[in-house]
Amino acid sequence: MEKSLQVIGNKEWCGLEELGIPAIKARVDSGAKTSSIQANNIKSILRGREKWVQFEVNPMQENRSVTVRCLAKVKGTRVVKSSSGIPEKRFVISSPIRLGQDVFEIELTLSNRDSMDFRMLLGREAMKGKYIINPEKEYSITQYNETEIKKLYSHLILEKSGLRLGLLASNKELYSNKRLIEAAQARGHEIYFYNIQHCYMSLDANNLEVRYRGGSSIDNMDAIIPRIRPSMTFYGCALLRQFESIGTFCLNSADAITKSRDKLFSSQLFSKNGIKIPLTGFAKSPLETKDLISMVGGSPLIIKLLEGTQGQGVVLAETNKAAESVINAFKSLKANILVQEFIKEAEGKDLRCFVVNNKVVASIQRESAKGDFRANIHRGGMAKKIRITAEEKKLAIKATKCMGLDVAGVDIIRSNKGPLLLEINSSPGLEGIETATGMDIANAIIMGIEKSIKYNPVTKKI
Repeated sequence: MEKSLQVIGNKEWCGLEELGIPAIKARVDSGAKTSSIQANNIKSILRGREKWVQFEVNPMQENRSVTVRCLAKVKGTRVVKSSSGIPEKRFVISSPIRLGQDVFEIELTLSNRDSMDFRMLLGREAMKGKYIINPEKEYSITQYNETEIKKLYSHLILEKSGLRLGLLASNKELYSNKRLIEAAQARGHEIYFYNIQHCYMSLDANNLEVRYRGGSSIDNMDAIIPRIRPSMTFYGCALLRQFESIGTFCLNSADAITKSRDKLFSSQLFSKNGIKIPLTGFAKSPLETKDLISMVGGSPLIIKLLEGTQGQGVVLAETNKAAESVINAFKSLKANILVQEFIKEAEGKDLRCFVVNNKVVASIQRESAKGDFRANIHRGGMAKKIRITAEEKKLAIKATKCMGLDVAGVDIIRSNKGPLLLEINSSPGLEGIETATGMDIANAIIMGIEKSIKYNPVTKKI
């Protein structure tokens, strides 16, 4: 007689106690062969002659206030296709899983599931011979409410520290801003969102002040995190100077942001400080166009608007005639442009290094979409985690120091002459690099603030 299988729903609560995870929601999916779990900051280590892996799990979706640090023996690696169809190599571990009263061993691949609805996926190998799925049911074996979950993870929750942080930006719903708010709260801080356009200043010599809509004063802040869009640079930096005047620490000063946003000035600073960049030219008069093109090695060449961002306002001119036409057209519109040599051997790839407090915390390689010459994920390009060389790391840190930035996204291109600096971003986005690397960059930024203002977090006592 065939064994009777227990009926489970399409979503269930599981426990992985050996990994320190008492409860995690799992999507039950018979279409997936292997089970997987969300993992960040994955690092392989040796214990004797055995290979182990360290990783971090945030067991609650859209909530990084709880981080479980795990250690497991590596069973092997497996190439698995992601939901987007891209093959990726993943570590495989095994762990006992608890599903209701049942406890049994399963294999799990470690993957970045931050963009998925569930932190864990339960595949058919784990269910074979044990369960049958009723797609109309949910959480049929175990149910937890919010209070019970908080109690299970109470030992990992940080106390409110009294540290008050302000996020100065334009759109609270952007991924980067949501992640910074989440990361600050995860470390026990209070964080307030301030829309740049709703802030205003009092320039009274006896009472310097920044106010927010309705007249409330923004005071007693321990730090301000600026996320200033290019169109708001002038006013946003004015606000930062006001905060600096009243003694508030600003993660990236107004002066550093202003310098980084001026592509010409920053290129001059890089050259002055011995930082290698692609051959670059700048001229005001159309009379000098031909010599300008010759100066950077001729076509093909890149023409950049000084005010362009995220790949906008960047043109590839494949012939000298085309370059002359584009340059003169921009000049007739009184637009400021840079002319730069085209690095053909880079093959549409560049590196983004994320620097926090003079340390490269993550790096990715970006590859242009088919038919595009720009390695830009905002324009359909691809990104993957990469290990950069010591020379590239040194270049990223030196460029960040040159600008005086605490946090920066540094873009580097590999050439036959060695690594060259393309540009530096004082408000780098987090989504692309967190997704590609599986690392918690937002947390690194908040920890950078703590280090700068000499703050030590306290774990809650229970």
